[in-house]
Amino acid sequence: MKLAFSTNGYLRFSFSETCQRLSKIGYKGVEIMADVPHAWPAYLLPEQKQALRDSLASNGLSISNINSFMMHAISDRRQLYWFPSWIEPDLNYRRVRVDHTKRALTLAKELGAKCITTEPGGPVEVGASWQGALKTFVEEIKPVAEHAEKEGVLLLVEPEPALLIETAEQFEEFMRHIDSPAVGLNFDIGHQFCVGEDPAESVRRLARWIKHVHLEDIAGSRVHHHLIPGEGAIDFASVLKALQEIQYNGWVTIELYPYTEDPDYAAKTARERILKIAEPLGVFSE
Repeated sequence: MKLAFSTNGYLRFSFSETCQRLSKIGYKGVEIMADVPHAWPAYLLPEQKQALRDSLASNGLSISNINSFMMHAISDRRQLYWFPSWIEPDLNYRRVRVDHTKRALTLAKELGAKCITTEPGGPVEVGASWQGALKTFVEEIKPVAEHAEKEGVLLLVEPEPALLIETAEQFEEFMRHIDSPAVGLNFDIGHQFCVGEDPAESVRRLARWIKHVHLEDIAGSRVHHHLIPGEGAIDFASVLKALQEIQYNGWVTIELYPYTEDPDYAAKTARERILKIAEPLGVFSE
């Protein structure tokens, strides 16, 4: 496995400076935020895309993932990450999410990234049925999955508390309706803990779909707030061991977007703590 850090913790810095800082800390990979201020796909000029490549190359960094979950650029007043969602009541607004995801897939191909991540359907509207919302999500994501196949990029759905797909069981139900080889799972360790599951057990249960991993700590209350590893209640050794057992050898991206005031501290501390926990297992190729 390889360790990366998400640029969504560096909203106050340019992509170029973010790469310089993360490389200096010791990271070999970054997850690129397909959003402002780093890489909003809709308005990236060819020279801007080349600047992204140059920043990665000059700092010896690889792309772990393209994060197309967050959509700060839209500035939806309800929430900056979840909306527009795949299951918006307004079909035209759903198209904003669909089109953004397609652009992110194309950007991933252009930059040489193997996968992108997206939200798991958005919040279910009050009074709507879960099954009805799932049907809408499946209908919307199928043509995007076809685009992913064409681009040769994986489209990874990320279960999240309070959204359509939260649990391992719900993700399994979703995948029963999907037959595209391009659709997989972004396994977020903290999210699975938030919804009352043992992340290590969920890793084993969902092993065949896991193509990328997010890592952050969560308090013992299981409230969804990303913490630096060691400041919450997650047993990371057991989760890393489970990933080792299923022979996962991809990227594990630390995602600490609440730490924008001092992302260097969060990135450095998180890396040190996770590598210390992982050392006896020998799971990271650093």
